[in-house]
Formats: sequence, structure tokens, C-alpha cells
Amino acid sequence: MYKIYVNETKVLLLPSSDYTTNLKTDKDNLVILYMGKPSHILNFIDMFEKSKRIKSLVLHYPNFKKLKEDFLGLFRVVEAAGGLVVNENNEILFIHRRGFWDLPKGKLDPEETRREAAKREVKEETGIRQVQLDKKLVVTNHTFKNGKGKRCIKKSHWYLMFAPNQKLIPQAEEDITKARWMTIKQFFSKERKVYRSILDVLESSITGVK
Repeated sequence: MYKIYVNETKVLLLPSSDYTTNLKTDKDNLVILYMGKPSHILNFIDMFEKSKRIKSLVLHYPNFKKLKEDFLGLFRVVEAAGGLVVNENNEILFIHRRGFWDLPKGKLDPEETRREAAKREVKEETGIRQVQLDKKLVVTNHTFKNGKGKRCIKKSHWYLMFAPNQKLIPQAEEDITKARWMTIKQFFSKERKVYRSILDVLESSITGVK
């Protein structure tokens, strides 16, 4: 299985052998047999980029390798890394950027490892100086268009980190307006705009973060 978000529409690519009759099309969710042509995929991408009406698409095909290659062939993949940072109070370090609550992350620099990039981005975007990187949590994928209008996939590698409660300085040059420690309960105590991929990261986090 391969999961990616296209303008907040969840797209799942599956081998047809994993398809079950429990997966059914309705007004908000689509289940489609791939026809073997990349233009078929492109039509869905174009539709999802223009509207968030459809919540999810399951696209299946007997040859899963070809399905995934055809999908990825429509994009340039950009590697990124970030962190879910927890302090001694069981609070998570959130940032607010361009109207959405998020977790700190960013693109890898040349010759930089994913772990190095994750730690650097957390420090740069939140101003913290003391942080310890622990284990890898999950990989998320979402699409975007670069400055030249080319379709890209941001493949983000997420790591669990620990840091003491310390002063936060949001990175204004990256359009970050807030950096805040919150427990999961506090974060979900009111409605907040948050990307679905970030919810996946939170769901993958360690037992005990509440």
C-alpha cells in the first residue's frame, strides 16, 4: 500500500489482491480499478487539486509496482524530515504556519542525512537548542507545486524527539507565527486547522503522549 495526500484528499494505491468488497464508492469516497494509463491518474490529481469534495480515493491494480511507478512518474519527489518533540510535561511542540497548525519539518540540504535534517529543522523553526532525537515514527507523503508550477511530492520522514521545556522563537522568515507546547488533549480541545498528514504523525506517536 502507498498513501499520499493530494490537496487533503487521501489517495491509497493498492494491489488488486488487497482490494476487498468492504471498500465501496460513495459520494465522498471513490474506489477505482486503474486502467493502466498514467493519464487516468492525472485526471484524478487534477480534480483533487481543484476541489476538496472527495475525501478519499482507493486506486487498485493487479500490478502494484506499475501502479506506483506510474503515479510517482507524474511528480518530482522532494525529501524532507521533521520531528514530533515531547517535553517533560508530556507536551508536544506545535507550530502555526500559513493558517494551519503543523509540526516542524523541512527539506534536506545537500549531503545531509534525514536525522540531521530533522534535528536542524526543529531547531531552526522553533528556536529550541536542546533536543534529543529518538526513533523514527512514520513517513508521510503529500503533493504540492513548486515555484515553477511543477507537481512535486514531499516525502517527509518523522522522528520522535525529546526536549526540556524551553523558550520558543518561531522562525518568521518561514512564515511561522507561533510555536507552542501543548498536550494532545489541549490541542484537540478546540477546532484547529491541521493537515491530515500531521494527524497521521500524531497517531503514530509514542504511547503515553496524551
